[in-house]
Amino acid sequence: MRFGPVAIADAEDALLAHSLALGTLKLKKGHRLTASDLMMLEQGGVTEVIAARLDPGDVAEDAAAEALAQAFGGAHIRAANASTGRVNLHAERAGLFRAERLLVDHFNAIDPAITFACLADQTPVQPGEMVATIKIIPLAVPGASLKRAQAAIETRTMARILPFRRLRVGLIATTLPGLKASVMDKTRAMLDSRLALTGLKLSQETRVAHAEADLGAELARMAAREDLIVVFGASAVIDPADVIPAAIRAAGGMVERVGMPVDPGNLLVLGRVGDATVIGAPGCARSPKVNGFDWVLHRLLTGQQLASQDISRMGVGGLLKEIPSRPHPRQAGESDVKVGAETEVGVVLLAAGRASRMGEAAGHKLLATFGGEVLIRRMAETALASQATRTVVVTGHRGADIARQLEGLDVELVSNPDYAAGMATSLRCGLAALDGRMAGALVLLGDMPAIEASHLDALIERFSSHGGQAIVRACDGARRGNPVILPRAAFAEAMQLSGDVGARALIESGAWSVVDVEIGPAARLDVDTPEAVRRAGGATEIT
Repeated sequence: MRFGPVAIADAEDALLAHSLALGTLKLKKGHRLTASDLMMLEQGGVTEVIAARLDPGDVAEDAAAEALAQAFGGAHIRAANASTGRVNLHAERAGLFRAERLLVDHFNAIDPAITFACLADQTPVQPGEMVATIKIIPLAVPGASLKRAQAAIETRTMARILPFRRLRVGLIATTLPGLKASVMDKTRAMLDSRLALTGLKLSQETRVAHAEADLGAELARMAAREDLIVVFGASAVIDPADVIPAAIRAAGGMVERVGMPVDPGNLLVLGRVGDATVIGAPGCARSPKVNGFDWVLHRLLTGQQLASQDISRMGVGGLLKEIPSRPHPRQAGESDVKVGAETEVGVVLLAAGRASRMGEAAGHKLLATFGGEVLIRRMAETALASQATRTVVVTGHRGADIARQLEGLDVELVSNPDYAAGMATSLRCGLAALDGRMAGALVLLGDMPAIEASHLDALIERFSSHGGQAIVRACDGARRGNPVILPRAAFAEAMQLSGDVGARALIESGAWSVVDVEIGPAARLDVDTPEAVRRAGGATEIT
């Protein structure tokens, strides 16, 4: 590939290095210049452009990125659309993302023009979650480099998803005088929540005295039916001869390891009784915060076999306590927002705008019909069908007509008298109306007919998995879109916005972590014009 200034007369089929605008002609970076493009540029006085001319065998950036993404076929990884040389990769199944560091390092050493960045090895992921990104740095790469990179991926072990398996999981809780039943009830609920993220449910629970003989007998009984047994002891394990490891041996099993170099999680026990794996859970596993128990549980649920040596190698990265560089859901001085399945998100449905691009004849875009249903009602029903706790609809222009279409729905209407001043005023109204204890606000535009409740649920679940501390944004491949979830900690900053701006201003400030969730073309489909309404399958308002 030859890169640099190219005379207009020699630039046909070259790839434009930078976006270029000349009057009505707008050409994007990477555009392949045609004879018509060059004629218009020459007429506009342009004599040369910065471009790349491909040599035989070179592959353009998007084609190269897509070819590499396709090499992940069969690894439970799905590729989004390529754009500007980038393809984002997403999990097709719930499971653990696995990445072999030596193979990833080898891939990234093939050619500096070809890069691969991914999550840490053994990271739990949900369907649709972004796990890696491929980026082609220049406008094209040599075909020989591309073939070597494809071969590196096709080993199938460089990066892949190990799906969670359908295992039978039992729980044994031991009891001592003074231990409240409510503590054990909450412990079970916490384990249920952890298993729910993997698609599993507890198959049985029993409670026995915290004594070697009682626990041993129950382990022997349960091992005949379960693949995995989790034991929550009434007292922490402090020695290899303590009750839980002793009971495993009394049941005819073997103890693989007592203790692990992960904090919290040091006091974990791992063993086997018959064909069942036994985890003696550390006390920290009663908390929703990530700890060593999660590391072991997830590996076992994907079919990985763990030996003592495997656990001994978990020390690097095993410091999971709250430290300044690793924020957790509840930090000193912050609110006690609940995490996981209990993280509450409210929807702010924006329906106050003037829809000026529709023109007077076509009526209001939110009163257009899709499948015989008025759009704003459709959007409100989508919000109500999701996991969101509350739905606030902000009205303004033609507020009475909007409200009439929402009659009978369990939504809260908030009128914005200043809607003409821009979207920020509606966002402020919606945030002010939400419960002060809501963990986040899902900002939903009223003119996105392809959005489904499952899309909103995917955003909410990702928000919960990040402890309610990140901005979560829908995307279509490399293209960013809507809806967006704002964490409560960002509400104060959002309340300072003005003009026709929304969450994008907070995202671009760089002050917040931003997590993208792939939902496909729905993230980019809005209907601002009569033509857009018709293309999306709708009919404009009958006035």
